[in-house]
Amino acid sequence: MRGARATALGSAAVALDGDAWAVANNPAGLGSLARPTVGFYAQNRYFSTALNVGAAVVALPLGPPGGPETAAEEPGAAPVGAPAGPRAWARRGVVALEAQRFGGQLYNETRVGAGYGYRLGQISVGGRLEMLQISIEGLGSRRVALASLGGQVEVLPGKLTLGVYGYNLGQARLASYQDERVPTVLRAGLAYRPTAQVLLALETEKDVERPANFKAGVEYRPVGALAARVGVASLSEEISAGIGVRLRDFGLDYAAAFQAALGFSQHLSVTKSWGGKQ
Repeated sequence: MRGARATALGSAAVALDGDAWAVANNPAGLGSLARPTVGFYAQNRYFSTALNVGAAVVALPLGPPGGPETAAEEPGAAPVGAPAGPRAWARRGVVALEAQRFGGQLYNETRVGAGYGYRLGQISVGGRLEMLQISIEGLGSRRVALASLGGQVEVLPGKLTLGVYGYNLGQARLASYQDERVPTVLRAGLAYRPTAQVLLALETEKDVERPANFKAGVEYRPVGALAARVGVASLSEEISAGIGVRLRDFGLDYAAAFQAALGFSQHLSVTKSWGGKQ
């Protein structure tokens, strides 16, 4: 899961759209992105440098905006994920590139992925191809290719969105010994907006070899540029909270999560968009 906003919502992000970090969370959500965006993400878990994560993303809409005629607000003023009347999206979809590194010297994972999302009316589809390299000091490294697919449907336009995502659908093999494979994860969830200020996110996640994880989050926007968030995840027994600030073309999100046995983790993401209505 990438992006501090998603973490603050308990990682219930499969039904969220219009965010560059959708390239990792559900590439179908890229289809609702209307403006080129670059982003950076940093994570530290339990104050251990061996568990650091760093990621960067760039998302580029293809072709002129389509969809509804457009929103009345100034370009860049609307916060990601907030309903703001009619929205435009790229006619030919959105392509995104992401690079991410986890770990330290003894063990690390490097991912380089490309995603594409396309929106047609109330339906969005997307996919991601990824190269994963796992390195263990003294044992070498191994690379595998992964393929993932996702979809989103606006069941009630502007109110209720259903999202589904399958990560590593090909069950890529890491090693022949004990048939070790990269986990395959299936996710499904809802994003409900009862008002323009409130977002409720629910999600269930199932690793094919582990029990199901249930996640939930709430986002409240007292004003358009500021958001407060809380979330919870059942399997990890983790609670989270965070804030988000949007100032024209810039976005800043921070989240902190707490797990009783392991302690705190911190997450920070920054985004910059450019271009305006065409």
